[in-house]
Amino acid sequence: MDDALTTGAAKLLLVEDDAETRRGMAAFLSARGYAVRETGTATDALRLFGSARPDVILLDLGLPDLDGATVVRRVRKEATTPILIVSARDREEDKIAALDAGADDYVTKPVGMGELAARIGAVLRRAAGPSADQDGIVTVGALRLDASTRSVTVDRRPVHLTPREYEVLKVLVAHAGRLVTHGRLLRAVWGTSYAEEAHYVHVYVSQIRRKLADADPDGLVRELIVAEPGVGYRVGPPDAAP
Repeated sequence: MDDALTTGAAKLLLVEDDAETRRGMAAFLSARGYAVRETGTATDALRLFGSARPDVILLDLGLPDLDGATVVRRVRKEATTPILIVSARDREEDKIAALDAGADDYVTKPVGMGELAARIGAVLRRAAGPSADQDGIVTVGALRLDASTRSVTVDRRPVHLTPREYEVLKVLVAHAGRLVTHGRLLRAVWGTSYAEEAHYVHVYVSQIRRKLADADPDGLVRELIVAEPGVGYRVGPPDAAP
């Protein structure tokens, strides 16, 4: 179901057909601490999206096999992953079409690397949900989740989650205090083709609870993830409002 990799840097999928531009962007972003996967085609981008589940997609529109807007629409059928368009197309209608398709932001080439990093940081913070602070950090009781580093701690003690476990917990804490249904979790983390596989959620939530408990000898987050039988889960301190 999942590999043994632990979380680390935020994962970026860079989709740019110009090899020189792609190499330059990838080198800069890697130096900034991001884990970058790159490709020059829409077909490969969709494959990598399905297998790697990046935190942010940087997407050119002028791809050789499919238009970038098609990639946006296909991703949006499965997930709310932030998509930042990085394109030479500067016409207003192109920007509107990409944003209407579901892109989160649009920047026109040539773009300074500092601005690009700032835009990525902004979409990561927004993706962390309304509970996040200006740095993309969500704190629920003694639990701290940092979207920029994909790190989780309990009372400053690290919790070593696999990438998929991290994604499940991120969705839950992004909606802290609110019920998240099994279906919503499945669509956000696994995609629409897993919409009926509720047992996946049960297995991963059990693993997350165990790892949180291992890092929490004082029981500070013992009741953090509350099950609503047959419906879903809610994250929050014991006195969180429903």
